[in-house]
Amino acid sequence: MPTNFTVVPVKDGTGKAKKGNKEDDVDDNNVIKEEEEGATGDGLPKENSPFINNTDNDKGNSYDGTNMALFEEEMDSNPMVSSLLNKLANYTNLTQGAQEHEEADDDEGPKKKAVKSPQMGTFMGVYLPCLQNILGVILFLRLTWIVGTAGILESLAIVILCCSCTMLTAISMSAIATNGVVPAGGSYYMISRSLGPEFGGAVGLCFYLGTTFAGSMYILGTIEILLTYIVPKAAIFVAERKEDEVDALLNNMRVYGTCCLALMSVVVFVGVKYVNKLALVFLACVILSILAIYAGVIKTIFEPPDFPVCMLGNRTLQNQNFDKCLKTDVIGNLTVTTKLWSLFCDGPELNATCNEYFDNNNVTEVQGIPGLTSGIISENMWSVYGPLGMLVEDKKLSSLGGSDSSQDIYLPYVVNDITTFFTLLVGIYFPSVTGIMAGSNRSGDLRDAQKSIPIGTILAIATTSFIYVSCVILFGGCIEGVLLRDKFGDSVKGNLVIGTLSWPSPWVIVIGSFFSCCGAGLQSLTGAPRLLQAIARDGIVPFLQVFGHGKANGEPTWALLLTAGICEIGILIASLDAVAPILSMFFLMCYLFVNLACAVQTLLRTPNWRPRFKYYHWALSFLGMSLCLALMFICSWYYAIVAMAIASCIYKYIEYRGAEKEWGDGIRGLSLNAARYALIRLEEAPPHTKNWRPQVLVLLNVDSDQAVKHVRLLSLTTQLKAGKGLTIVGNVLEGTYLTKEAEAKKAEQNIKSAMSAEKTKGFCHVVVSSNLRDGMSHLIQSAGLGGMKHNTVLMAWPGTWRQSNDPQSWKNFIETVRESTAAHHALLVAKNVDSFPTNQDRLGEGTIDVWWVVHDGGMLMLLPFLLRQHKVWRKCKMRIFTVAQMDDNSIQMKKDLQVFLYHLRLDAEVEVVEMHDNDISAFTYEKTLVMEQRSQMLKQMQLSRTEREREAQLIHDRNTASHAAINDKAEATPEQVHMTWTKDKLFTERNRNRECNANVAVRDLFNMKPEWESLNQSNVRRMHTAVKMNEVVVNKSQGAHLVLLNMPGPPRNRGGDENYMEFLEVLLEGLNRVLLVRGGGREVITIYS
Repeated sequence: MPTNFTVVPVKDGTGKAKKGNKEDDVDDNNVIKEEEEGATGDGLPKENSPFINNTDNDKGNSYDGTNMALFEEEMDSNPMVSSLLNKLANYTNLTQGAQEHEEADDDEGPKKKAVKSPQMGTFMGVYLPCLQNILGVILFLRLTWIVGTAGILESLAIVILCCSCTMLTAISMSAIATNGVVPAGGSYYMISRSLGPEFGGAVGLCFYLGTTFAGSMYILGTIEILLTYIVPKAAIFVAERKEDEVDALLNNMRVYGTCCLALMSVVVFVGVKYVNKLALVFLACVILSILAIYAGVIKTIFEPPDFPVCMLGNRTLQNQNFDKCLKTDVIGNLTVTTKLWSLFCDGPELNATCNEYFDNNNVTEVQGIPGLTSGIISENMWSVYGPLGMLVEDKKLSSLGGSDSSQDIYLPYVVNDITTFFTLLVGIYFPSVTGIMAGSNRSGDLRDAQKSIPIGTILAIATTSFIYVSCVILFGGCIEGVLLRDKFGDSVKGNLVIGTLSWPSPWVIVIGSFFSCCGAGLQSLTGAPRLLQAIARDGIVPFLQVFGHGKANGEPTWALLLTAGICEIGILIASLDAVAPILSMFFLMCYLFVNLACAVQTLLRTPNWRPRFKYYHWALSFLGMSLCLALMFICSWYYAIVAMAIASCIYKYIEYRGAEKEWGDGIRGLSLNAARYALIRLEEAPPHTKNWRPQVLVLLNVDSDQAVKHVRLLSLTTQLKAGKGLTIVGNVLEGTYLTKEAEAKKAEQNIKSAMSAEKTKGFCHVVVSSNLRDGMSHLIQSAGLGGMKHNTVLMAWPGTWRQSNDPQSWKNFIETVRESTAAHHALLVAKNVDSFPTNQDRLGEGTIDVWWVVHDGGMLMLLPFLLRQHKVWRKCKMRIFTVAQMDDNSIQMKKDLQVFLYHLRLDAEVEVVEMHDNDISAFTYEKTLVMEQRSQMLKQMQLSRTEREREAQLIHDRNTASHAAINDKAEATPEQVHMTWTKDKLFTERNRNRECNANVAVRDLFNMKPEWESLNQSNVRRMHTAVKMNEVVVNKSQGAHLVLLNMPGPPRNRGGDENYMEFLEVLLEGLNRVLLVRGGGREVITIYS
């Protein structure tokens, strides 16, 4: 849709239109150097971006005008549109590649040359480089052999399969490359910024390995052409026997390949500019060679070249050690034997003993290149696969077999040097279609990369696909099948098979292919180190950092050394046919992820996905991805598994050890979409009891410096959760957000650091509120999202509430308890939390004691089980205590509880503690009186802090004296506690209690201290429960590693809040580690599967 822009000149007070002052608004050197320069590569503002929040270049450009005064306060962070457009006009993304290195070499003055704006068009910048990289060694050295072995039909299938794969990848790549500016890095940059640093690093290294092994393949191709077709006598290792020829060739390849690699590495190290200047020469060699092939094909129509192939019966002979394809020759009326006779017989005499097959069959000559009109195409339609050592035979010729075929390997027959089958040929052929990234790798040199990359790449693939398809048909239509299957041209005196077809001479192809392979090898050794350097400078793989350094001009010296070392591995393999499938794997892996990146971005419909190239679809990308995966396993299933394992290892390494990067990648978008979908699904229904697990909201406090208090709360959370479920760590700061923004960020950062140190996986939520009470309420109500909300609140017991100046501290605590209950959340309160074990501690033999007084959903039973999953608590045993009243049958209770635990699949010791109805002791009354008096005094007198402490001390002294007196009395009359109730004991106790006049006993107590009579009897009863429970719990669990106890609810009447805190203090007195548990009002544990 066309969009019209109107530029309106705004006049200032003098009536003149203000023009943007280039010197003020624009930095001439405003070049966005992506990833290469200051180089953390994380996409954060290290770049000199012309967009919002980049005002470094505009410092001092104060705005003095009057026309835009309304926006003058925004000028600090948001640039004027005129300034923005001016910067965009001066924007460039020239790569820190070979061109800059060349300029640095040539630059001798104190100032560097001004960076030239890129001027290359589609033809020179994309089309020709892609053409040069795609056409190469396989076309010249192996395509004829592939056509002869697989037949025309299967060869076409191989070509179409591979070319379809690259065409679909090119469509996906074009979409990614035109979605914004693609700086240096090519495919690595595209994948890493689309799929994230993990995928980017894994695929980038795979692409690097593929490019490096491609260098090995080109060097091996160069040496094969040199030793087989140009100077065969230069071979160091010469086979004395025919069966040793393969080993001799491989050893020669290793020696010469290593020397060639060393020479090429020196050339690349000394001056990349020479490689770049020779690129056009190498490309000219490729184009001339292909033109020579087509010219030769046309010539065969009128005058086929004379390349006879000598056949013995239907077997092809190596035509190198004899000159005439005859058994005997007549010279001056004398019949003499030929050199061929000597190869099959034990002497030159006519009566010599000869090989049986040689005796039975005649020697004939067939034309190696019968021509396009000969009809040979029909014979070459079908495949001829075979094992290693299989003879190359022409089935249409007659043959009488010999009895002893074991001697055939020692005779000069043309044989298969490897076992051939369809999938092997796919792996060998695929490298001939790689190289489609050449255009995107040069994006910095292009005048309009977003237009040139799609057109140039797709046209180059279409051109090369046409060349390959036509060559398959033309080779099959012009060349005899036995010559096609002769890989090294032994049957035509060691000529390159494709060279026999070319015009005007076979040497055109030989020399052209030699220089083509040389150039491609140099290009690989130039490109691979720079790719590794780009990955290293991104900082995503820590151990590769050293390869980001190089010479003063940025030349990647260390990366070049590593590349040469890996390249040497391919050269030591020595076989072109063995190296080709290896690099096929790495390139296919790269192409697979390019397709995946495009598909993910398209399906996610992220707002930033706006490619200028419109002819793409996610289905095409998925088809390309599937094709790449299929080709990987077709080529070699074990190489595919190894390549995937390497990529997976790199992925996991980057995930765990790599630097954190935020590149706005598609995987993050995919995670967001998946999270949204999952949250919507979770919202549909509440979780079943079987799926219930504590989703914890941890209420943390920070001190005045925003440092975390009670870090052990996070340790407890980690031990309780073992990394599963939801954890939200919340904190409330008092004040307004506008004044406390910096403190809130600092607190959040400190909490995140503490979470990281304690290995607590979760989210941090800092809220600024006018008061702590409202902030806690907001957290409890609104933390979480959708179905991923907390169901449990964990907080620390306010241990200093008695000494606090502000009663609001304990009131906030009680209100939090009330709101958690109202929200149906479970509540965990940790007393003495700073004494809880850290994640590094290992508790020895001990117990986790559960005091199950009230059933509120089974939380008490579930928590010890979850804690014991963590290595800190693993050795602890679980004990469950329950309390029996006078009317309960404790023996039956114990049996029932054991059965219940058995069905819950929990291992625990069970004990029933009986508490009979004791009279309320004087100690309890005294405790209650002191509590009420203290509360009343503090309310009425509003004592100062000093007076409060003195009052608290007086109360403490009085409590101690009273407690001592009661203990003396208790020793005189031992308390009757029966741990096992029987029916007889029950009635005896009841009768005894009835006989005692309870009213008289109470009246006696009131006579001791008349003020006790005025006490609130509800408080007295509660204090009595707290004292008795405390005695029993301390008696049984004082040595336990952890005590879990039902937490009583706060009173409905808020007037008794302070008393509630006193009751809890009495209940927990004398216990070290305590976790008070209050259920959320729903079952959290079930006996059902």
